[in-house]
Amino acid sequence: MNSVWVEHCDMPHFESLAGSIKTDVLIIGGGMAGVLCARFLQEKGVDYTLVEGRTIGSGITKDTTAKITAQHGLLYAKLLRTMGEEAARKYLDVNLQAVQKYRELCKQISCDFETKTSYIYSRNDRKKLEEEADALRKIGYDTILVQDTGLPFATAGAIGFGDQGQFHPLKFIAGIAHGLNIYEHTFVKEFKNHTAVTDKGNIVFQKVIFATHFPIDNKHGMYFLKLYQHRSYVIALEHAEDVDGMYLDAEKGGFSFRNYGDLLLLGGGSHRTGKSGGNWQQLREFARDHYPRAVQKYAWATQDCMSLDGVAYIGRYGKHMPDCYVATGFNKWGMTTSMVSAMILSDLVMEKDNPYADVFDPARSMWKPQLLCNGWEAITNLLTISKKRCPHLGCALKWNPAEHSWDCSCHGSRFEADGTLIDNPANGDLSRKNLL
Repeated sequence: MNSVWVEHCDMPHFESLAGSIKTDVLIIGGGMAGVLCARFLQEKGVDYTLVEGRTIGSGITKDTTAKITAQHGLLYAKLLRTMGEEAARKYLDVNLQAVQKYRELCKQISCDFETKTSYIYSRNDRKKLEEEADALRKIGYDTILVQDTGLPFATAGAIGFGDQGQFHPLKFIAGIAHGLNIYEHTFVKEFKNHTAVTDKGNIVFQKVIFATHFPIDNKHGMYFLKLYQHRSYVIALEHAEDVDGMYLDAEKGGFSFRNYGDLLLLGGGSHRTGKSGGNWQQLREFARDHYPRAVQKYAWATQDCMSLDGVAYIGRYGKHMPDCYVATGFNKWGMTTSMVSAMILSDLVMEKDNPYADVFDPARSMWKPQLLCNGWEAITNLLTISKKRCPHLGCALKWNPAEHSWDCSCHGSRFEADGTLIDNPANGDLSRKNLL
């Protein structure tokens, strides 16, 4: 099933690599984060090359709900408790800058950008909202706390960020990609001594940025323990009400709302990849109850990398990879965090200090409760008896009846019924032996 974005955009196309080349900075991954990195490096006069295994925007970017906001759930009260006031303020500041940078770029690109208020609502816990509002005031942001949301069910209120945005992500990425040094259908298979090996030729680089959603090098950085992946679902409804804003439930498993033109984008049904969840069925049941006149026009699903503490990993890939950088673990806030990643990494690869880099440092402490959950999931899956194993690290694959795919609950790799790779970190299709 294609998203509404795919149906309403003609994307530019780029040639495949033909022979071996050299570049100062290699960017792997042509999603929003990778293309923005390329854009900023080009503006700074840096020699770079971006390679994408398929086509730009064809991964998670095409399946986003495309909300541009510095409001990432009820995060700021948590940041104050766990990382302190300075880090919380930095996180807010850089994400507000990211929103503003999108606004400036969107003035040059026809991508349906709209200024909207972003809301986090709660059905029954006003206290949580008030605590978040207090945390935001402490770090200098005067938020909006409303009682009436206009949503089709009762709530305890919502906390809002004004002057945020929404847009058409593929129209945007198509606009900024023109004139960039990009190779499509160029899949990186392995690395050898500052050389990326592809089936089209080798790329010798000085530095590399991994913008591949889930990092593809397992030997460093411990990302196989620091990340897990999460599925969520969207239906686009015609003849449903305009919610006049962007809404997300404060609780896991709730619903999200935003409009695009005359469509209401209803999101939810989420679950850890490889596990069962509500998927589109839950959304359709909700729509029947609350929007009885609505007609479904589109349906799609997306996948998000989740970090241990709710903050993305942006910076040096690992202790023993000094010339390698990464952007991952966007925690469902991929649009804003892609911009933050490009702002930070375009400085770091030029060996310039960035005042926000320390907040997102991938080397920060891993000792979080989620680490135990990730480790337990990996151990139990490795011990599960199954003929179908993920080629990434050998975990058992489980059949996803809603999407007709083989999914890995350890690290989120997904495969078509015929074994074709859908989502990384696996770097190839299932073997014939795996399909028997």
